[in-house]
Amino acid sequence: MRTGAVLQWAFTKTPIPRRLPVRTTSLLRLLIGVTDLIVDTFSLETRGLVLDVRPRWRGPRCGGCGRLGPGYDCSGARLWRHLGIGDLKIWLRYAPRRVNCRRCGVRTERVPWADPASRFTHDFEELAAYLVRATDQTAVTHLLGIAWRTVGAIIGRVVGRRLDGGRLRGLRRIGIDEFSYRKRHRYLTLVVDHDRGRVVWAGPGKGAEAVSGFFRALGKDGCAALETVTMDMSGGYQKALAEYAPQAAVVFDRFHVQRLASEALDAVRREQLREQRGTPEGRALFRSRFSLWKNPWNLDARERRRLKAIERSNRPLYRAYLLKESLARALDYRQEWRARRALKEWLGWASRSRLPAFVKLARTIRKHLEGILAYVGERLTNGIVEGINTRLRMVARRAFGFHSPQALIAMLYLCCGGVRLEPRLP
Repeated sequence: MRTGAVLQWAFTKTPIPRRLPVRTTSLLRLLIGVTDLIVDTFSLETRGLVLDVRPRWRGPRCGGCGRLGPGYDCSGARLWRHLGIGDLKIWLRYAPRRVNCRRCGVRTERVPWADPASRFTHDFEELAAYLVRATDQTAVTHLLGIAWRTVGAIIGRVVGRRLDGGRLRGLRRIGIDEFSYRKRHRYLTLVVDHDRGRVVWAGPGKGAEAVSGFFRALGKDGCAALETVTMDMSGGYQKALAEYAPQAAVVFDRFHVQRLASEALDAVRREQLREQRGTPEGRALFRSRFSLWKNPWNLDARERRRLKAIERSNRPLYRAYLLKESLARALDYRQEWRARRALKEWLGWASRSRLPAFVKLARTIRKHLEGILAYVGERLTNGIVEGINTRLRMVARRAFGFHSPQALIAMLYLCCGGVRLEPRLP
């Protein structure tokens, strides 16, 4: 039977046969893009085009494990929202049976077009997740006509289906960092695979207890295979690593070390501002923060003049600036023995600088010297982790915050966990 005759049935409300011809069934199945089903009938209703379908496979399957089992009765007919055509919504209708599974007990029958707990087809959920990557959930609710909480539930199901179950296998080089997602010290701990460039684990909290959850999930053999771990100088991370993977080389993030030097420089600048408040020199120092923070090759003519003025009029602040730049140059060396010699010279200079902020920084660097020098050989930083943190912060800001860590973790896996989406256009 031709397609025109099928559409004529729908619009003229003429009687529809119990079974559609084979060509019509194939056409409708091609239209909705689901292969493992059979279309029996269809009707145009106020809600849209409703297709009465059933699974192609023989015998009911358990909704939990997917094993074949005896079905003994049917519940009422259910509707699943599918991708529409223009303004026309498409629904799939089927009455699933109950399955007495030996492994899972009594479960609702599995259907090939949707998850057991969902009222949306896989294609619809893929499109919703794809849109969430690009915009906020409120915009997705307006585009697709679904509830705000429904979008969050769809994200969880798509991540559960698409996330690589073997992402913790074969880890050699990882980076660990935390992310603050709410006020009052609400944190997530992130673990990133340097080789694949994606998040492999995330959990609520920070410190030794939080990262221990990752090592327990990794297992004894996985922990033994770790070769390099990049992190900041958090004592909690070092404690967990020493307990679960003591053989792994620790690389302290270079840019974290340089940030500590920049913070020490800013502490000296604020101290000098307090001493010279109300003077022309103090007003000049107030506008010199970014000139002191910038790399020398990025300075413009005005900023160079400010540094020259600081060199002439404020020797302690200029000494702090030179300490900051000397630390960066020491970490630029490619040979470990040269970097070690430069760092030891820097430590002696900082300890005798009579600048309390740099004396404290020298003690910190001396305590973690081997981990800092490991960067010279590995040339690994936590830059990829910081980049993911920046992207996650954009997602959190776009959503105006997250109330639960589980919702944020699902979004993290969706955007940065290597989840590949192949949405079909409606």
